[in-house]
Amino acid sequence: MSVRVPAKVNLQLSVGPLRDDGYHDLVSVFHAVSLFDELSAEPNEELAVRVEGASAEEVPADGDNLAARAARLLAERIGVHPGVLLRIRKAIPVAGGMAGGSADAAAALVACDRLWNAGLEPGELAELGAAIGSDVPFALLGATAVGLGRGERLSPVPVKGRFHWVFALAEGGLSTPAVYAECDRLRAAHGEWIGAPQVSERLTTALANGDAKELGSALANDLQPAAIMLRPSLRRTLTASRDLGALGALVSGSGPTCAFLAESDAHALDLAAALSDAGVARSIARAYGPVPGATVL
Repeated sequence: MSVRVPAKVNLQLSVGPLRDDGYHDLVSVFHAVSLFDELSAEPNEELAVRVEGASAEEVPADGDNLAARAARLLAERIGVHPGVLLRIRKAIPVAGGMAGGSADAAAALVACDRLWNAGLEPGELAELGAAIGSDVPFALLGATAVGLGRGERLSPVPVKGRFHWVFALAEGGLSTPAVYAECDRLRAAHGEWIGAPQVSERLTTALANGDAKELGSALANDLQPAAIMLRPSLRRTLTASRDLGALGALVSGSGPTCAFLAESDAHALDLAAALSDAGVARSIARAYGPVPGATVL
């Protein structure tokens, strides 16, 4: 049983004040893009994980792997032994702010649900996914959606046409908890008052109209200053993309991957080549969105 699952970029990530439970209320406009991991599940005596592909050595292949946690949680839910071998082929950047681990967890839920003939409804899989991580329900859904709460309460967003993206992949990753902590530190140091986050009407209108230029100017990420503080080289990457004609540029999620919006596929090809020549990232990738969520192959 094989499942393909996409990366995501946060077109808007608005972070509310720190809650008593240690989380933040979020408004996140998720957008699934055509960078995919593939996961296959096959019967095995015990739960095991094998990882190959880009930066595979940086992905845990034990019980800490989110796909393994997803398989174990599903097995507990339906009352079966979690005997499964999960083979993951990575293409989504590791610890890059594009929810690669959450994507693998979503793929494991879908694959193991089929393998074990569980027959859970999409909402039940999303509920299990939310217990693993805030981005997992979106990896199941795909396309474009607003996420509220910790990002797990999803509402689809209408999108006209296709948007073209270029991604600058950085050396190494950034810890999501560390980026959130730095965001809180910076806000406290500056004495900022933070209210409840709101969905950007300008951004959702641009999506509905298929207006790439307007979308580029509406992109926003409250975690970007913290990510840049922890990885100052990101500022140069973002500046270079704007100088080279990107319609919009931002750090994806908690980073360090940076996302740049292009006018068209041809513009994305030119922008990717120019950024590669500029030497501002480990590697450059192109993708389009929106695309479906976890899909059985």
